[in-house]
Amino acid sequence: MPGKKLFRRALGCGLLALGLTASVNAHCQLNSPSGKIKHVVYIEFDNVHFTRDNPNVPSDLEQMPNLLNFIKQNGALDTGDHAVLISHTANDILTTQTGLYSDDDGIFISNSFGVFGPSGSGLFPSAFFYWTDLVSDITPATADHSFALTTPSGQNVPAPWVPFTRAGCDVGAFSTANIVLERAPFDVKKVFGATSPQAAETNSNQNNDFIGTAIHCSIGSPLCAPQNNVVPVADLLPGEPGAAYSGYQALFGLKYIIPVLGNLTDYNGTAITGFNQLNFNPQPAQTLAVVETMLKKGIPVVFAYIADAHDNHEGNSLSAEKTFGPGEAPYLKQLSDYNAAFGTFFASLKAAGIDQSNTLFIFTPDEGDHFSGAAPSPANCDGVNVPCTYGVNGVGELDYDLNLAVANAGVSTPFSYHFDDAATVYVQGNPAPSSSTVRQLEKTMASLNTVNPQTGVAESLLGAGLGVSLQGAIVDKVGQKLLHMSSASDPNRDPTFTFFGDPNFFFTGTGSLSPVVGTGFAWNHGDIQPEIATTFIGMVGPGVRPIGVTQPADFFTDHTDVRPTMMYLLGLTDDYQHDGRVILEMLDPNVISGTLHAHSHTLLELGQIYKQINAPFGSLAQSTLTVSTYAIESTSQGDAIYSSLENRIASWTTQRNSLATQIKQLLSQAQFSGLAINEQQAKQLISLSQALLDEASACASSPLACAN
Repeated sequence: MPGKKLFRRALGCGLLALGLTASVNAHCQLNSPSGKIKHVVYIEFDNVHFTRDNPNVPSDLEQMPNLLNFIKQNGALDTGDHAVLISHTANDILTTQTGLYSDDDGIFISNSFGVFGPSGSGLFPSAFFYWTDLVSDITPATADHSFALTTPSGQNVPAPWVPFTRAGCDVGAFSTANIVLERAPFDVKKVFGATSPQAAETNSNQNNDFIGTAIHCSIGSPLCAPQNNVVPVADLLPGEPGAAYSGYQALFGLKYIIPVLGNLTDYNGTAITGFNQLNFNPQPAQTLAVVETMLKKGIPVVFAYIADAHDNHEGNSLSAEKTFGPGEAPYLKQLSDYNAAFGTFFASLKAAGIDQSNTLFIFTPDEGDHFSGAAPSPANCDGVNVPCTYGVNGVGELDYDLNLAVANAGVSTPFSYHFDDAATVYVQGNPAPSSSTVRQLEKTMASLNTVNPQTGVAESLLGAGLGVSLQGAIVDKVGQKLLHMSSASDPNRDPTFTFFGDPNFFFTGTGSLSPVVGTGFAWNHGDIQPEIATTFIGMVGPGVRPIGVTQPADFFTDHTDVRPTMMYLLGLTDDYQHDGRVILEMLDPNVISGTLHAHSHTLLELGQIYKQINAPFGSLAQSTLTVSTYAIESTSQGDAIYSSLENRIASWTTQRNSLATQIKQLLSQAQFSGLAINEQQAKQLISLSQALLDEASACASSPLACAN
C-alpha cells in the first residue's frame, strides 16, 4: 500500500505542503451574511487599556498604534464595553467565550472560586481548569462533584468550539482559559488517562508538554490523524446539547501540536519548544507568531491570549521591577515591543492573503485595572518625553489582612475569604445572611479604615467618602443574586457576602495590622470602580461597520455581547440562548437581515434597556450596590431597615429575571431565527423595564425613605 505510506510520511513532515494545508481548511463551512469570512482571529488581552491611567500618559492602545490604527481604520472600537463580576481573568474570558453571565456558568468569583466544604469552611479551587472538570477534580477536599462549569440545572456548560467543529472548522487555542488543558496533573489524567504515559511524566514535564495549547478538530481533519509523534485523543463532551458530540478528536500541548504545525519561533527569533517558557503569560511576539502559524497551516479559527503590558514579562533585561506605574520607561519599552509584534503580525498575514477582507478579527481585554501607587514624579511627566518615576514602594498594591483587622476590632467570628480587592467572605458554617454573627461581621468590616502609606491619607477599606474612583460596596446573598453572583445548581459556591473594597487595597493574609506595600503587583481588579469595569471591543472584518472609535455614551455593551455578535457575523448558532445581544450598532447595515432592519429602532432600544436591567454594571446593578451597602451598614431597631431594603432588592431580582427572560427570547428569535418581533410586546417590556430602573434609582437616591 505505497499510497498510504507516502500519505502518512507527508503528515509526519508537519503538513507543510500547500495542498494539504488547503485540505485542512476545505471542509470549514462558515456561513457569514457577507459570504466573505474564511478565518476568525480572537485575541483576549489581560487588562490592556484604551483609556488613560494617567491623563498625561498615552494609554496602552495609544502606545500600540499598529493595533489601534488597524481597528480604527478598518472596523469599530467599542469603548463602552464592560466586564462582569467579579472582574477577573478567568470568568471574564469565560463570559466572552460563551456569552453567558457568571450565574449561568458557575464561575462568578475568580481567579479562584469559593465553595463551602464539608466542614463548613470556605475552600478556593482554581478557576483555571479544563472545560469538563468537576470541582472535586480541582480540589478533592471540597467533595463537590458538580461540574466546575455548571449551568443552573447542573449540566456542563456548552463548549465554545463546538459550533465551529460541527461546521467542519478546526479550532486552535493558545494560552486562553478553560479550552486548553490548564493544570497538571489532574487535567492530564482526565484527558489522557490516569495510567497513561503522559500522566507518568513529572508535573513540570506535563506542564511543558500538554498544558496551554490545543487544537479541537473537526470530523476527519488530517490534523488529528494518527502520525509520528502525535497522539490525538477523543474530544469528550458527553453533556453537549443538540446532536451527540461523538467522533471528534483534539490535540493537547505543544508536544503534539508542534509536529503538525512545524517548528514554532516567536517574532524575536526565539524557538517555542514548550509551555514552561510561556506559563500563561505570553507576550504578543509569542502569541501572534503562534496564531499566524496556525492560520497559515489551515486552522481557520484561533482563540488566543496575550498578557498585560504593565507587569514585567521581559525579565531582568527590561527591568528589576516586577510591575510598573504609568509612564515608567520599562512600561513604555514593553508597549513598544507589543506594538512591533502587531506590526509584524498584520503585515505577515496580509502577505499570506489573510486580512480584513476575509477574516473576522476580535480584540478585547478581560477587565480594566486600578493603579495602586504613589503620585508620579515629576507631576507633569508624560512617559514619552519625560519619564515618570515613583520612588521606593511607590508602585504596589496595599496588602491588608482582613482576618487580623476584624479580630483587632473585637469580632471573633471565624471566616475565610478569597484574596482580592473584592473579598468574597465565607463565614464558617454558612449561616443565613440575616444572622446576628454575619450582620456584626459585615458592619465591623465596613467600618474599618487605615492609613495609606503611599499617600499618608486615612482611607476607608470600603472607600466610603473617597469618590467614585475608590468607592466600594458590600452585598450579601440577596444582592449577589441580582449581580449574577450565585449558583442555582451549587449554592455552596455562594459567598456569605462580598466586600467590594477600596481598590488601592488587596485583602490577603499578611500577619500585620498595617498595610504592606506589595511591590510585585500594582494593578487591582475584581472591583466595581469605573476604570475596572470599563473595557473595549475591537472588531474588524466583513460585516463590521467601519465606524472607528465609538464613545461610551453611544451605546452600552458588556462581555456577554461578544459571542452573539461573533456568531451572527459568522452565520453560526449555539445550542443555547446567550445572555448577551448582537451589537447591531457595530454591524454593517448590509449584513443585517430584513427582519432586523424592519424593527431596528425598537430592537436597539430593547437591547439597550435590557443591558441596563441585566448587566452587572448596568443601572439596576448600580442602584442595587448603593441600596445594599446602606442596608448592610444600617443599625435600626430589629434590623428593620436592612430587612426592608433586602426585600426590595429581592423583588427587583424577581422582576428583572422575568423581564430579562422575555427580552432575551425576543432578541434571540429576531437575531438567529429570523422572526419579526412583536412591537407591542417589545414596547411594553421597554416600559416595564424603565419603571423598574426608575424605582431602583429613586430608592438608591433616598434609601432611608425607601425602607419606610
